[in-house]
This record gives sequence, structure tokens and C-alpha cells, in this order.
Amino acid sequence: MTTPLATPLVTRLTRDEWRAREREHELRADALTAAHRERAAHGEKHPVWDFLFTYYSYRPSLLRRWHPGPGVELEQAAAAREGWRWYVPGTAPGSLVVDAEGFAREKAPLARLIDIMLRRTADRPGRFDCFGLHEWAMVYRESEHRHPVPLRLGQAGTDDVVESHDLRCTHFDAFRFFTPDAVPRNQHAPSRDTQPLLDQPGCLHAGMDVYKWAMKLGPLVPGHLLLDAFELARDIRRLDMEAAPYDLAAWGVEPVRIETPEGKAEYVRRQRAFAERGNVLRRRILDAWRPAGAQDAGSPGDVATL
Repeated sequence: MTTPLATPLVTRLTRDEWRAREREHELRADALTAAHRERAAHGEKHPVWDFLFTYYSYRPSLLRRWHPGPGVELEQAAAAREGWRWYVPGTAPGSLVVDAEGFAREKAPLARLIDIMLRRTADRPGRFDCFGLHEWAMVYRESEHRHPVPLRLGQAGTDDVVESHDLRCTHFDAFRFFTPDAVPRNQHAPSRDTQPLLDQPGCLHAGMDVYKWAMKLGPLVPGHLLLDAFELARDIRRLDMEAAPYDLAAWGVEPVRIETPEGKAEYVRRQRAFAERGNVLRRRILDAWRPAGAQDAGSPGDVATL
């Protein structure tokens, strides 16, 4: 992989300026995680929203930590951010800048992988014919389910929906939870190694993963983009579970009945909107992190684990 040149300084923020941006970020992050933190304090589980903090195992405190992204010098920041990883002294005494060059050097396989996943997923055409059946395949012909929630159509009705459709899941982290009987019904056999080749923007899980990639980049992603990625994952998660086979009425979730033509049409309409929104965000992250000419996505082989 081509090592990026040192990121040019594009702006300098006074202590008051970056403190104000930091506080604005913290308030926005706190609002996004307030309900989860309240439930966690009382030991309450939620079948929809816990996923954002368990499957994506990032604490609310990480989401709350503001970073300016590469090329921004924070004046008088050294004391406040002492010990923070991937920061180096700026041009003025006591100032800091994100060490994008150091990250690229020390995390080269990870950086290359994320570049591939963001860039190639955005460049592929989306597929809009899966209808969210991955969640149905996770309970197919099984008496015990991942979520202790009743099935909206019962077990037999759920199995009938799976058997009357083609399974077309392209995302490994959904496919790996398929029941044994559902696995051979899928048109693809996604694996961890083939994920860089198969992920496409129509996939809800690939859209939620934008948050994962942004979080893995740490201070190289400006704070507002990280929170945008979390909001995207949150909104996609809602559709993911609305279209699932579970009866979530007790949690205020109205189903998208993908077993009907009307439900399929609604799912695809929202799926297309998420694909567009996800691609915009992928490119915004790439533009903020890797200036034009500073990347070489290379081949998908020999990259860090996902």
C-alpha cells in the first residue's frame, strides 16, 4: 500500500473553538445514547437497540470522544489530551494534530482493509432483492432463537416464508447466523475472506458496518462523521428488525410485512434510500481521511481481519 504523505494542515482551532466543537459533539452523542445508558443502569435489555452496543461492542464513552480528523491543529490541547493515542505535537507550543501518518504506518493492513471496504462497496451496484430474509433464515426450523421474542407468524408460518423465497444474502456477518437448514438455501456462501468482494451498498448490514469502520479509524474520522455513521446504523437497525419475523409490538415496533407485496415494496424503497445515504457517508469519510491521490486500495487479499 502506498503510504500517504504527511497530512497538510488545513485549519487551526483556538482552544475556545475546539472546546466548543467538542462540547457540541458530546451533547449530541449523549442524546443518541441516553436511552441505552438508562436501560443499562437498570439492567434492562432491548431486542432492537442493544445490538448497536453489543454486536458493535463500542462503549458510549467512545462515541462521545470528539476528534477533529486529520489536518486540524488544536491549540493548547496537549494537557487536555495527554495520553490520547494517535496525536502528535503541532506547530505551536502545546498544540496537537492527529497523527494520520503514524496511523497509516503502524496500522497499514487495517487502513488498507477499511479503504477497500468503504471504496469498493460504494463503487458496486446495490442489490435490492433480499427483502431482509436473513433474519428469517436465522430462525428457520429452529425451536430456540437468538431473541427471546415470539415469532409474528409462528414457527411454521415463518418457515413457509423462507421456503417460498430465494435467500440472497451477501453479508458474512448475517450469513454466519443462519440455521444449518437455511445455509444451503442461500444463493451465496459468504466467508470472511470473500467479504471485500461481496459487500454491496444495498445490504443493510454493510450499511450499519460504516459505523464500525469509522470507529476503527479512531481520531482519523471527524466527530460529526462518526455520529452520522452511528445514526445511519441506528436507522438501518430499525428497518432490520421491523422486517424481521419477530413480534416486537411490546417494544413499539410495527412490522414491515415482507411476506406481502406491499411490505416488499416498502422494504426496497427504504433499502434504496439507505444505500444512497451509506454511499454518501462512505465517500465523506474517505475524503476526510484520505485526500485524493493518497490511497492505493490494492487487492482484497492479505488484509487485516474484519
